[in-house]
Amino acid sequence: MKIAVQEDMLPGRSIEEKFNHAKVLGIDGIEFWGRGLSAKVPEIVEASMKTGVPAASVNHGRQGRFLSPDPAEREAALAELRDSICCASDIRATGVIFVPHFDAPVLPDLSPWLTAAELETELLYTHLRTLEDYSYALGVTLYLEPVNRYETHLLNRLEQAAKITRRLNHPHVKIVADLFHMALGEADIPTAINAHAKEIGHVHLADSNRRLPGLGTTNFALAADALKTINYDGWAAFECGSPGANAQHATEYLRDLPASIAYLRERGW
Repeated sequence: MKIAVQEDMLPGRSIEEKFNHAKVLGIDGIEFWGRGLSAKVPEIVEASMKTGVPAASVNHGRQGRFLSPDPAEREAALAELRDSICCASDIRATGVIFVPHFDAPVLPDLSPWLTAAELETELLYTHLRTLEDYSYALGVTLYLEPVNRYETHLLNRLEQAAKITRRLNHPHVKIVADLFHMALGEADIPTAINAHAKEIGHVHLADSNRRLPGLGTTNFALAADALKTINYDGWAAFECGSPGANAQHATEYLRDLPASIAYLRERGW
């Protein structure tokens, strides 16, 4: 497996400095945040060429309201996601990670016809039908990420996200196996990984307490064994601390990442 780290976990006043730190650490790639990414594309491409470290993926983050009852808000959210897809293509990242919804339902409960969650699922499916071939044309894969029940009511486990991707049956729409969220939502992480061999396209690395692997209770050896069993050969990206707000801790990560990477490698990553 190829190990990446999110951009804000690396110190540096410039993109090139971040790439240089990644190279020194022996990290295989960098995951970038989608917000504001278009302005950084030329610098990322240049730094990647200089260092030989690729851009691994784009994390769309908490942008937009894909499932809003307001059509204008939905279209704005989709435009932002299309921009992340374009940027991923420009920096030659493999794909874009996105969470379709955070927090409580925003659509009405129309039971006994459809609950709010069922309405949101159908709307999400419709959005993905418009995005799947767009992503394919740009050589990018969409990675649908389940998130723990404390952050969203929608898509908390791999099986819930996989129901949507299986229905789409498109090679450029996969799911994310995020070990932090899985520790909160899955009864057994290796079993969940094995059950979704064909759907998993990306992995996020953080321990059960959102800290670096090795500082919590997640069994990374068993997770690595499961990923090897399903022949997973994609990216596994560090996503620790407070995603998108890690800049103040980047120097600490630079100090602590080597031990965490060694910890993972010893356990088969």
